[in-house]
This record gives sequence, structure tokens and C-alpha cells, in this order.
Amino acid sequence: MTSSRLYLIRHGRTDANVRGALDSVPPGEPLDETGHAQAHALAARLRGAPIRAVYASHAIRAQQTAAPLAAALDLGVLLLDGIHEVFVGDLEGREDRPAREAFEVVYQRFWTGDLGARMPGGESAAELRARFLPAVDKVMDGAEGDVVLVSHGAAIRLAAAALLGDTALTSYVPNTGVVVLRPGGPRWELEHWDPAPRRPRDVTAGGTPA
Repeated sequence: MTSSRLYLIRHGRTDANVRGALDSVPPGEPLDETGHAQAHALAARLRGAPIRAVYASHAIRAQQTAAPLAAALDLGVLLLDGIHEVFVGDLEGREDRPAREAFEVVYQRFWTGDLGARMPGGESAAELRARFLPAVDKVMDGAEGDVVLVSHGAAIRLAAAALLGDTALTSYVPNTGVVVLRPGGPRWELEHWDPAPRRPRDVTAGGTPA
């Protein structure tokens, strides 16, 4: 198995994040001014890393986040199927309290092991993993150098938990938060997980798929 590391990075901030809107369907909302600044800070942070490929989901916010990093590394941004956010179905586009509470109920069930729990009219954690994990296998197969996937908060957390064998305590991924994993036999190893701010403005207790 490759010894290359996998960077799972959440996109920068969007206006939907600020409003608390559920935004899971590509192309979705673009980065706001703060989000663009976060993307450039990310590029400066990782400029010296031995990254050989930068992938992004089909969401515009993920592509905009990946672009400065790819440019700093003299790489292009490659779009990758399967790493978009968990689909929230009937809750899409809503920012009202009942919608966010409905999302939170299902999201918390994921973390008690109920991977078949489903967003109303949407997707389950098991379905998210069924599309995300093969995408990881595809880009890491034979990789020589580290690989970046710019994705989404809930998707990253669910996929990382699966790669780690559901044995590691995962947490909210902040905007442009970085999770670094390394293949290590039957289970991956957690090398780094960016801490979250104590009271993020754009999420409920579990996190918003946006």
C-alpha cells in the first residue's frame, strides 16, 4: 500500500455557512470574501508539502478553495466524483430551525452507529461512504506523494471515521480545516486533525453540510 498521505480539506466559508443554510447539491454557493481569504491562507500553509495532486468536489466552493493551493504547487485542480456533501434531500436550501433540527437528529444517529439513518428524502451515512471511499481508493492507488481532496464537513468526517475503522473520535471540521490520514495496514492512521473553534457561527452542535 502507498505510504503517501491523504489530506481531507473542507472548503472555505460561504454565505450559506453564515446563514446556517443546508447546501448539499452542487454547484452550490461560492466562497464569500472570508472564504477566499481562507483559501489563500491554506495555500500558504501547505505550499511546501510534498503534494502531487489536488482534487475537489464538483461544488464551486470546493473548486475555489482548491485553486490557490493548486496554483501555489504548480498543479491543476482535478474534479473528483463521489466526494460531494451528504445529500440532505427535502431539507436542501432551508435555514429555518425545524430543518436544522431535523438534520441534527439524523446526523447524531450516524455517530451512535446508525449508518442507515437517512436525511428526509436524502442520503444515509452508508450511502455517503459507498461513494466516497472508492474515490479515495482511486486517487491513492499507487500515489507517489501526498494527495489533497477538497470536500465538505460532514462528508469528510464520515469518510475519515470509516477509514480509521470507526475507532477514532472525530470532530467538526472548520472551514479550510485539514485532516491528514496515512495508510497503515487494515486501518488508516490519523496524523492530524485541525481543531475547531469553540463556538463556530455556521454550525449546530454536529455540523452543517454546506
